[in-house]
Amino acid sequence: MKAKIITLENKAVGNIDLKDEIFGVDVRPDILSRMVNYQRAKRRAGTHKVKTRGEIRGTTAKPFNQKGSGRARQGSVKVTQMRSGATVFGPVVRSHSHKLTKKVRKLALRSALSAKQVAGALVIIDSAELKQGKTKELVGRFEKLGWGRVLIVDGSSVNENFCLAARNIPNVDVVPSEGANVYDILRRDTLVLTKDAVKMLEARLS
Repeated sequence: MKAKIITLENKAVGNIDLKDEIFGVDVRPDILSRMVNYQRAKRRAGTHKVKTRGEIRGTTAKPFNQKGSGRARQGSVKVTQMRSGATVFGPVVRSHSHKLTKKVRKLALRSALSAKQVAGALVIIDSAELKQGKTKELVGRFEKLGWGRVLIVDGSSVNENFCLAARNIPNVDVVPSEGANVYDILRRDTLVLTKDAVKMLEARLS
């Protein structure tokens, strides 16, 4: 399929051929959901922790006599029903990540790219470069282009001035082609790819 190439000044500078097997596959919501869960699980710190009965500090003496007090018998102040006692089956430090095959991960990225293409939210630009890293200048260009919540994917590296100008703009992400991922693509309204990014993504997913 053919797509129009524009500049940051919103001028058409030609067309580019996009591979149908990458930008024109059937959108799979089930695969996208699995991939988003996979990515978010990997990002979880997993540092949540509560104290078990063996980690509570306190006396090992029996709190009161077994009989005669009229209360329920207790053997320790560390048990869960006592004030400042332990927690049963509480969270412990662990990794939340799980495995997802490379085949499924590639299919998910193809599906995410195709979803943006079908929705008309995929934009191809000539390059993402600025002579000066001025946020005000970039905001003006984005307003003319109608970009609000946008993910911009460049080639093997990102132009330093462009990155400096974009980092102060809310809801705008700039990543190299290696950083393109399903979660970031789906959480932004518009996906912008440079010509270099298209070539590298096609090589990565072929």
